[in-house]
This record gives sequence, C-alpha cells and structure tokens, in this order.
Amino acid sequence: MLKHLFTIIFSALFLALPARADVLTMPSLEWPPYSGKNLPDQGASVAVVRAAVQAMGHELNVEFYPWSRTVYLVKNDAQYAGYFPEYHYETDELVFSDPIGTGPLGFVENVNQPIEWSTLDDLTQHTIGVVRGYVNTPELDERIANGTLKSSAVTSDTQNLQKVGRARIPLAVVDANVLDYLKENDPALSAVKANLQMNKKLLVDKKLYIAFADNAEGQKWRDIVNQGLKKIDIEQIMKQHLGE
Repeated sequence: MLKHLFTIIFSALFLALPARADVLTMPSLEWPPYSGKNLPDQGASVAVVRAAVQAMGHELNVEFYPWSRTVYLVKNDAQYAGYFPEYHYETDELVFSDPIGTGPLGFVENVNQPIEWSTLDDLTQHTIGVVRGYVNTPELDERIANGTLKSSAVTSDTQNLQKVGRARIPLAVVDANVLDYLKENDPALSAVKANLQMNKKLLVDKKLYIAFADNAEGQKWRDIVNQGLKKIDIEQIMKQHLGE
C-alpha cells in the first residue's frame, strides 16, 4: 500500500515538472534593422522569433554569418534547424514558418534621376541592382533569370546603395526599412545618402519567415515556433524595434 502511494506521489510530481527547455540555434545575417549582432535585442525579426520560442518554454541562440553561408548551413549542417529572416519561395529543401513580420520591398533610386514605371516590363532598359543570393519577388527574379531584365549582383545592400547614389546604376532592390537604417547608421554611405530615396512604387509589402530544413528536426521546430507566434503580438514587437 505504501509502495503504491509513493508511486502515485512520484508520478504526480514528475508530471508537475515543466518540460525541459531546449535551445534552438539558428543562423541569420547582418540585415538591420531586422537582424544584427549589435542591434537592440539583435533586431526586430530576432526579437519576434525569440519571443515566440520563449513563449513555448525554450531558448533561442542566433549566430550571424554572410547570407550565402547562412543558407548553406541550414541545408548542409544538421545542428541548424532553420534560418531567418527569409522570403517565401518554392523549394523542396525547406519548410516555412508562419509569417514573423513584414517588410516593404521596392527600388531605391537616385533623387536626381527618379524613374516612373507601372509594370516590370517598363524597366527593360535599366540595370537593376540585386544582392547575390537574395530572394526578391517571383516576377522580378524570373525576369532577371531569363534575361528579360538586366541586373547587377553584389554581396550587400550597402554596395548597391553606393552604386545608386553615385548614379552607376539607376535602381536597386531594397527593403525600405533597411534603406532608412543604413542611411542613418552606415558610415560608408555618408557621401551618397542625400542622393538616395525609395521609388514611389513598391514591389510588395513582403512577408518574412523562418526557413526550416525539411526534415524531422526542422518540422518539429517549425511547429513549436508556429505555436509560439500565436501567443505573441508580432506587430507590436516589430513596431517597437523599427521605431514606427
């Protein structure tokens, strides 16, 4: 009888213990104000993901790498379940979380050479700056891939902004919040920032996601994070960190 009672008490205590906290380690890139090692809370997107992970009783660890390295690690290194922030695109290697926020994607132009356009086909005479490895929009990426639109690829937004500011290219794809942040905080743009503005026509208000590896571990963390995202106020966290 005593042994049976002890078993009942032990089982009750065990069930009352909180689930063991796991650490989700993911790579990201220096893409302020959304992500960055030295940003407050490591950026707006990191703050959202961390809040979602913590809401589920776990911890988030973010490592920062160049973008191509970030994507490579998740596709080739089992210790990384996913990476972010990413735009959604068709792939057999990744599964995507629910949205972790949005960002206004468009073109930066030189204030002295504004460009009017209605459809992407109006831009065939222009060379468009892109960042190597970035996903933009399906329509734009398809036209660049098939040669309908001319492009010039670099390794960072800053490089594109320098080229637009010096009128070496007329347009470059950029997130409007990234442009605002870099104009205010990147010393490399001090000589050209007065020449930079967003084109008045946006491409899209783009949703941001976590891209998880399409395996058991990635799917597990995708489901955990999605549950956590339902428990937090994504919009409020984004506004707080973007200064809106």
